[in-house]
Amino acid sequence: MKFFATVWLCLFYTQVYAAQERPNILLLMAEDMSARVGAFGDTVAVTPTLDALAKQGVMYPNTFTTAGVCAPSRAGHILGMHQISTGGQHMRAGAGPEGGYFAVPPAEVKAYPELLRAAGYYTYTDQKLDYQFSSVYPGSGPFTIWDDEGAANPDWRGRAEGQPFFGFRNFLITHESGVFRPLGSMPNSAMHFVMQVMRWWKTEGTPAEVVNPQDLLIPPYYPDTDTVRGDLARHYNNITQMDEEVAQILGLLESDGLAESTIVIWTTDHGDGLPRAKRELFDSGIKVPMIIRWPEAYRPAGVAPGTMDTRLISFVDLAPTILKLAGVGVPRYQQGQDFASPTAPQRQYIYASRDRIDEVPDRQRAIRDERYKYIRSWQPQQIGGHELAYRDNIDMMREMRELYQAGKLDASQGQWFEAPGEVRLFDLNSDPFELNDLSRDPDYQLPLQRLRAALDNRLLEIGDLSEESEADMAERFEPGGERFVTSAPNIRLLEGKLHVQAPDMGSSIGYRINGGAWQLYSNAITIAPEDKVDAKAVRYGWEESELVSWSGGK
Repeated sequence: MKFFATVWLCLFYTQVYAAQERPNILLLMAEDMSARVGAFGDTVAVTPTLDALAKQGVMYPNTFTTAGVCAPSRAGHILGMHQISTGGQHMRAGAGPEGGYFAVPPAEVKAYPELLRAAGYYTYTDQKLDYQFSSVYPGSGPFTIWDDEGAANPDWRGRAEGQPFFGFRNFLITHESGVFRPLGSMPNSAMHFVMQVMRWWKTEGTPAEVVNPQDLLIPPYYPDTDTVRGDLARHYNNITQMDEEVAQILGLLESDGLAESTIVIWTTDHGDGLPRAKRELFDSGIKVPMIIRWPEAYRPAGVAPGTMDTRLISFVDLAPTILKLAGVGVPRYQQGQDFASPTAPQRQYIYASRDRIDEVPDRQRAIRDERYKYIRSWQPQQIGGHELAYRDNIDMMREMRELYQAGKLDASQGQWFEAPGEVRLFDLNSDPFELNDLSRDPDYQLPLQRLRAALDNRLLEIGDLSEESEADMAERFEPGGERFVTSAPNIRLLEGKLHVQAPDMGSSIGYRINGGAWQLYSNAITIAPEDKVDAKAVRYGWEESELVSWSGGK
């Protein structure tokens, strides 16, 4: 019943807003990057495009992802639900140490771009999926989410005349792999070499060295060495190239006359692709910059260009906000809130989680308000600076571990290589780098108890699938290691229109006419007698159904 109610609600809102001009929405997401942007106060960053975008729009400096690593974070974002509620919490589902699997969200749950598509939007994305109910690459997830998926540089030009679009572009250039020594240097591992070649293949040229390593400010949890400065400078140079890639997309938007009808959202999928940032629940891992350029016609009441909105925003808020902007109903299962509305309630807390990281098991949960961060660990002896095959390709990572083992790191630098304990509490006003655990300080027991209770309540409210082992969860999703196969849809001709139904609750249906592009089925299809219609169905996390066809009434 929930699934059919969701579909009805989407169709209802589609009719209500059909006569209104709807905005185009363009989401630009850099990978593995904290707020290293001039407009956010970073005096080293060379980001003229983003700085200009911030002057035209609004900065949201207190935006937080639901995880400090890509696949869980992207699972939370695309569904508008915390990944611990849908089975997407482990990094990465398809590469689990006991065998890969696909997460299977509840039957009624849909990615918000599919809801936009059902409401008449043209949706497109590039070559990065990584939803946990897909693999990283295009063609591995539900085919019903996007009109166009998998092009290196997709854009809005494939849409019908007058059709609004939602576009989602990713920027590989800032990924953690960009901190690895580049192609031409001795690789640290086979994976290092593969990533060197992939980046050479996918990026245009080598980033210019616009940042001098000697000009950098080094956080107190890093040793100040040439290696650290060199890796951090490489990260900054990649950011500058990403800024140039954003400029190209915005330039195309302008030349096509769409700038004044398109809401542009720029953000990142989690914090810096650096040690003690990516994969962690510190702010360096989950706090991200966000800029929204609101064209005048769609600017919320009370919002002015060039301003800063300091409210707490979670990545699960993006789905309901974007749906509302498009005039599409927000399904009840989404766990965020519309932050663009002038009547939106102020968030008191954001929540984040960390589970298995590649080959290393873990389970942590975090809650943060404007001042305090509380982190609970189910594996209190699991250090953050553990060996990790992928991350150990970063020169500064290996150097930091060697310095720690040699006793050459100070207390702040060495803390990440020591057991965190079951509970940590940080006062972010006085300790923005989260180095001073106050959980045992008697003066901080009230905020500790408040945050602990709030986290407990939230976990009960949304559920936490890590209450069971990953192996047991994967067995539920794929008994015996075999994915469920979606049942094929049924096609019927009634009163001159084709009606398509899928037997499995929660299945999405796609169809094509005369071998054309696949379309998302949401209502009966008007056809000509000579048309041939193909249809298939997919439930998220399951294999697609077989193809069924209808032709000339047969």
